[in-house]
Amino acid sequence: MTIISVIGLGAVGASYAARISEAQPDAVLRVVADGPRAERLRRDGVAVNGRTYHFPVVEPSEEMAPADLVIVTVKCHHLPEAIDQLAHQVGPDTVILSLLNGITSEDALSAAFPQAYVPLAVVVGIDAVRNDAGVRYSAGGWVEFGDPTPGEPSAGSVRLEALLTAADLPYVRQADMRHALWWKFLVNVGVNQVSALLEATYALVQAAGPARDLMIAAQREVVAVAQASGVDLTQADVDRFLTVLGTLGPDNYTSMAQDALAHRRTEVDQFAGVVVGLGERYGVPTPVNAVLLQAFLAKHQQWGVA
Repeated sequence: MTIISVIGLGAVGASYAARISEAQPDAVLRVVADGPRAERLRRDGVAVNGRTYHFPVVEPSEEMAPADLVIVTVKCHHLPEAIDQLAHQVGPDTVILSLLNGITSEDALSAAFPQAYVPLAVVVGIDAVRNDAGVRYSAGGWVEFGDPTPGEPSAGSVRLEALLTAADLPYVRQADMRHALWWKFLVNVGVNQVSALLEATYALVQAAGPARDLMIAAQREVVAVAQASGVDLTQADVDRFLTVLGTLGPDNYTSMAQDALAHRRTEVDQFAGVVVGLGERYGVPTPVNAVLLQAFLAKHQQWGVA
C-alpha cells in the first residue's frame, strides 16, 4: 500500500492532497502537523474547491512506517521547522518532492535526509488561492522533475514517475531539470514579486503596461545571473512564461500576493534576495531586484513580521 505524507496545507499542498485522495482512495494519505494547526485541521478540515476534506493528521513525534512519497509545500522560511518534523516520515526508499519556490530547498532536504531521493522539482501552471473559506483553483498545473545531474533516469526518478502516475498528478520528467528549476525561479521573481508589491491579480500583469514591464525587467536580471552561474536561461525562457501566464485565471492571486494582502511574511529572501546575492557574487547588476528586496523588507517592518 502506498503511503504519501504532505507537510504544508497551503494552496498547493491542500490542492494536491485533495487530488491524491480522489485518485488513490486506497492509499495512506497523512498530513504532518502539530499544535494548534493540527487541532484546527482535525476539527475543521480544509475546503478545496468547495468540498471539505478531513485528511488524517499525524504528529511529528509519532513513530510510524516511512512514507513512499513526502510532498513538501511549506513556505521557504518554514523549511527548517519542516525538516525537523519529517524525521519519522523518511526512510531509505522515500522520495521527497519539494514544491517550494526558489532554488535552494532541494539542497537543504538532501543534506538533512541523505538516505532519501530528492529530485529537483517545481509545480507549474497552478493558480490555487487560499483564503478564510479554503482553497480554490481553476488550473491544476503539473509537476516538472528530474535528477540533479542530466543523464539516464535514476531509480528514484523512475519511482517518482510511478508514484505520480498512480496519484493522477500530471508531470513532465525533464532531462535538464536544473534549467527548469531556474525557469520557475525566473517566473516567481517576476510575477510573484510584482503582483505582491501591487497587491494585484494575474490580470494586471497579463495586460501590457508598467506592471508587466516591471515583471519582465526583474526576470531579465534572473537571466543575467543564471548565465553567470552556468545555467543557460535566455529571453526565450521569459517568452515561454508569458505564454503560460496567459492561461492562468485572471482574477486569481499569486501565493506571494496572497501573503502581502494578509500582511504575512513574504518569500522575498528566496526571490530578490537570492538574485541580489548572486549578482554581487558574479558582478552582475540587479537594480530592479535590489529595489524589490528593500520594498518588501520595508513592508515586513510595517507589518511587524520577521
